[in-house]
Amino acid sequence: MRIRANANRSRSRGSVACAVAVGVIALAGCGSSKPAYCTDRSNLENSIKGLTSLNVSSGVSGLKSQLQKIQSDATALVNSAKSDFPTETSAISSSLTTLEGTVKALPSSPSATQIATIASQVSAVVTSVTNFTNATKSKCS
Repeated sequence: MRIRANANRSRSRGSVACAVAVGVIALAGCGSSKPAYCTDRSNLENSIKGLTSLNVSSGVSGLKSQLQKIQSDATALVNSAKSDFPTETSAISSSLTTLEGTVKALPSSPSATQIATIASQVSAVVTSVTNFTNATKSKCS
């Protein structure tokens, strides 16, 4: 009988130890998780970096294609972060809407003035994303 009682106590302790271990792991995971917008932010930053790989041979179609990727990533970011960072996400949306309108209106052979306008608007997008990055630095580090 004594052997059976010791075996039952050992199983009981083992079960409790497992439950405690699972609880500790679950709590550790909760404390280190980052908000979804951190991943969305990284995706958008990478899409914007894709603009630097464009060259003259990419043409307007290459710019439009990259802008679609940026728009998609920006939409995901804005949707995931707008309640926490309304000012910053609004600035991202606004700057991208302006850029998108200008890019859609570009002819296949844009003038130097049109290219300068695009460059200025891309800079505004980069600034809005940088401001968001700075605002979320403590949450996404």
